[in-house]
Amino acid sequence: MRIVFFGTPNFAVPALRALSDSGYKIPLVVTQPDKPGGRGLTFLAPPVKKEAMRLNLPVAQPDSLLAPEIKKRLTEILPDTVTVVAYGKIIPKWLLGLPQFGCINVHPSLLPEYRGAAPIQKALMEGQKITGVTTMLMDEGMDTGSILLQREVSIFDEETAGELEARLSNLGAELLLDTLKGFQEGSLTPKKQDESKATYTFKIEKSETLIDWSRSAEEIKNLIRALNPHPGAYTFYKNKRIKVWRAQNADFPKDTPSFKAGSVLLSDDKMGLVIACGEGNLLLTEIQPEGRPKMSGTEFCRGHKIQVNELFG
Repeated sequence: MRIVFFGTPNFAVPALRALSDSGYKIPLVVTQPDKPGGRGLTFLAPPVKKEAMRLNLPVAQPDSLLAPEIKKRLTEILPDTVTVVAYGKIIPKWLLGLPQFGCINVHPSLLPEYRGAAPIQKALMEGQKITGVTTMLMDEGMDTGSILLQREVSIFDEETAGELEARLSNLGAELLLDTLKGFQEGSLTPKKQDESKATYTFKIEKSETLIDWSRSAEEIKNLIRALNPHPGAYTFYKNKRIKVWRAQNADFPKDTPSFKAGSVLLSDDKMGLVIACGEGNLLLTEIQPEGRPKMSGTEFCRGHKIQVNELFG
C-alpha cells in the first residue's frame, strides 16, 4: 500500500514513524512550511519534516494545496490512501477523491465529540474523565467523516494537555495501523457520525488563558492543566504577569474565614502558596514569574514577602 502522509506537529510523528517501521511505502510526506521561531526568529522545520528526513523520506512543504505543482505531484504518485494527522490545513475536495481508499484522518477525541482545533485542551477544561482517538474517512466537513475505528482511554486527574497529547499520539499511531490493516483485509465498515451528539472546539483565544479566581478551584485547575504546555494560564501579582503551570486542590489552611476570590490564604516557604477561589482553594505548585524561569510555589514564596490576604489577579 502506497501512502502519502500529511502531518506537521509532534502529535503526528509517532504515526509517521509507525508507518515507516511497518514497511508501508511512503512516496511523499507533506507538511507545513518552515516558520520563524525562537529568540533569533530563525526558520524552524516542523517536527514531521525532521522525522521524515531522519527516515530518508521525500518531503513537500507547499504554501497551498491548491497550487498546481503539488496537485500534479500527488496525481502522479496516485497513492492508495492519504493519511492526515494534525496537518493544520483544509484538505481540498480534489485530494479527498484521489486515493483508492480515501483520506484517513487521526483525530484525538471520541468523535462526534470535540470536533475541531483543540479537542485535547477542551476535554481537560471541561473536566472530562474519558477521551480517546478516532480514525475516520475524511469528507468536506470539519471532522464529520464516517468513523472507522475508535479507542478510548481514561484521563488522569493531574494530567496536562502535553502529557495527554503524548499518550494519544502513540495510541493514534497504533489505531492508524489497525485501520490500514482493516482496509487491506476488507474488515472495516465506515459508520456515519451521530450529528445530534456533535460538539465543536475552536482555537484557544487569549482571553481564555486569564485565570478568573471567582471560578471554582476545580475549574481553574482544569484550565491550568489544559493550557500546559501552551499557551499557559496566567494571573497577575502586583501588576506583574505570572503563569501558573500546575496546581492542586487544597483543603488547607483549616478554619479560615471567608476570603475574597484571588486572596492569599497561605504563603509558606515549606508548604507553598494557597489562593482562595470562588469555591475551594488552590495550591500553586509550579509557576513562572514574568521574565523568570519556572519555579515551585515554595521557591516563589521564599523570594517574595507575600502576605495573607494579598490579591492575585
